[in-house]
Amino acid sequence: MKHIFVDSWAWLALANKKDKYHEVAKEIYNKIKTKEYVMVTSDYVIDEVVTALFRNVTIDKAIRFIEAIFEAAKNNLLKIERITRERFEGAWMLRKKLHDKPFISFTDLTSFILMKELSIKKVFTGDTDFEKVNMGFQLLK
Repeated sequence: MKHIFVDSWAWLALANKKDKYHEVAKEIYNKIKTKEYVMVTSDYVIDEVVTALFRNVTIDKAIRFIEAIFEAAKNNLLKIERITRERFEGAWMLRKKLHDKPFISFTDLTSFILMKELSIKKVFTGDTDFEKVNMGFQLLK
């Protein structure tokens, strides 16, 4: 089974029909479902999604969407990885190494470390920072 990392960009675009990337994200998500991918995300990514959804959609919609993510994890359709102390420290080392790219969020750095550790190359996101770090990540299109 191939793994694909799902970034907050994808979750937020899927959750909000008013998002300008909603249709694109939905199309990519449907492609993922037809292939044999295991979706992977992190607790840091989920943190970003919860925060953003409660600001951008109704409370009920935010709750339903987040609970659907948790249900997918419970049913083994999604794996939510924890950012451990070691992963956090790896992201901090990467932050210092990529000092010339201050626009990359720390959550993205933790995602890069996680993806590298789990040998995940494909990412469901519209965030081009995943390509800019030259770590071999490929955005699904």
